[in-house]
Amino acid sequence: MTTMRWGILGTGGIAATFASDLPLVPGAELAAVGSRTPEAAAAFAERHGFARAHGSWAELAADPDVDVVYVATPHAYHHAGVMACLEGGKAVLCEKPMTLELATSAQLIQEARTRGLFLMEAMWMRCNPAVRRVQELVRDGAIGDVVTVHADFGLQGPFEATHRLRDPALGGGALLDLGVYPIHLAHLLLGTPATVQSWARLTPEGVDETTGMLLGYESGAVAALTCSISGASRNAASITGTLGRIDLPEGFFMPQSFVLHRDGKAETVEVPFEGRGYQFEAIEVQRCLAEGLPESPLVPHMATLDVMTMMDTIRAEVGVDYGNSLT
Repeated sequence: MTTMRWGILGTGGIAATFASDLPLVPGAELAAVGSRTPEAAAAFAERHGFARAHGSWAELAADPDVDVVYVATPHAYHHAGVMACLEGGKAVLCEKPMTLELATSAQLIQEARTRGLFLMEAMWMRCNPAVRRVQELVRDGAIGDVVTVHADFGLQGPFEATHRLRDPALGGGALLDLGVYPIHLAHLLLGTPATVQSWARLTPEGVDETTGMLLGYESGAVAALTCSISGASRNAASITGTLGRIDLPEGFFMPQSFVLHRDGKAETVEVPFEGRGYQFEAIEVQRCLAEGLPESPLVPHMATLDVMTMMDTIRAEVGVDYGNSLT
């Protein structure tokens, strides 16, 4: 088995979670971590067992003993982090969303294609074994034609005004952090909608606090989605078809089971795994790199661009503007 040497750019909570799941990935080597300060990089490397620590993003991007970098910064810094890694010749797995808006996401994808480098948005839900099984069942007609998708993701507030989730310069609000999951689920099952309608309550800082989204499809299907940073919702999802329904439980974006309803019966399908579930996106990256694929069929570039397009539309409808942070 080919060893894949991983670097992580960033030392926050999501970087730590990803690092804790990397040992579950066959052939993954914890090679290096990069941060804006040598102290943070050294502490992270020691805590998680990485071989080297770099005190700048540029040093990590230039490390000849790193094959692929996971960009784990807050999403306002994704564009700069990914670009640095691509310029350093590295394959990249970038935490979701790819950037704050469509134009800069498209720029990164074009840059990766021009350089012949692999780039994938870290939408780990699309790599989750239970979600992939649900997608297979829907594709095979197990619940007939999909009629509706319902999904919600809400966190209990309130968050302080200084929190990143309320900071426009950091891409704050519910949409990019939470709403991206329901939108990706709907896209996974129904594709690109014909219409997008949305409404939101904004915080005093101007980011979305609670957002409702209604996606309409040429097939007649509808996706009703919500996200919020002011109240904890069920964080669950349901996919209803003409012949049955699939219910994803609380934490629908990282499930280890789901319930299939059809013919008057309910069947619980268990898909257990170790860790938090981040290992599956790493496994997919390594598979693609080993096979020489320029992008992942599980999280293709077009899915990233479609979802970013929808989120741009929603932000325009509800009046959220991140200002000069977009570049």
